[in-house]
Amino acid sequence: MSHSLRYTVNCSLLFTELPLLERPRAARDAGFDAVEFWWPFESPTPPQDEVDAFVRSLDDAGVRLTGLNFFAGALPGPDRGVLSHPARAEEFRANVDVVTRIAERTGTTGFNALYGLRLPGTDPAEQDRVALENTLAAAGAVARVGGTVLVEPISGSASYPLTTAADGLGFVARAREAGAPNVALLADLYHLVVNRDDVFAVVRDHAAEFGHVQIADSPGRGEPGTGRLPFDDLLRALRDGGYTGLVGLEYKPTVPSAKSFDWLV
Repeated sequence: MSHSLRYTVNCSLLFTELPLLERPRAARDAGFDAVEFWWPFESPTPPQDEVDAFVRSLDDAGVRLTGLNFFAGALPGPDRGVLSHPARAEEFRANVDVVTRIAERTGTTGFNALYGLRLPGTDPAEQDRVALENTLAAAGAVARVGGTVLVEPISGSASYPLTTAADGLGFVARAREAGAPNVALLADLYHLVVNRDDVFAVVRDHAAEFGHVQIADSPGRGEPGTGRLPFDDLLRALRDGGYTGLVGLEYKPTVPSAKSFDWLV
């Protein structure tokens, strides 16, 4: 790879051969010093001993936690986030407190708030209002640790309202206009490609604005080299466009996870 960007390993999709608390060590053994996770607990407000065990697994492995999802309901599954769900606003706000406490202990600064699906019988405008209110509350909380709330367009569901970079950037702009400067786009290049975004144009025009980048190959969502995406060109364009953050390896390995990094050689 002819670029200088560094990687963080998504341990919610990689190393799933192992129990969750063993995955940070496996990432370290594979040569990485940074990991990210979806919300790693069943509950938005898990017992303290579960939180302690999670943080300890990172410390013991000697890796940095660079990214963490807010509670997103059943993921993977039917929810795809709860940010915009009126009946779950209290649940989301309680989770923000837990996320912020984890950030204080780990130094994490990137926090993905998945929007959630459109709900039958609920006014989309009401969902959008709730999503913005929840985003502002989350942004205010994580600002205390220098954090950024990330907004991610995703693929795979027709009822998820953010599918393109323009959708995500539009919501980011509304949040910033409402007083939350620490909200940014999470550009998952796999999802953007699947949703037929012009990913090279998005990178060219907005790379410096991205709060985070994740990658997987397409089709299939496997490791780079299993599909058709020109990652060397894409990552070089990211760098040249002004992106200086980490690149999240958020793919479903087609081989044992530890063997899925051959493309990096």
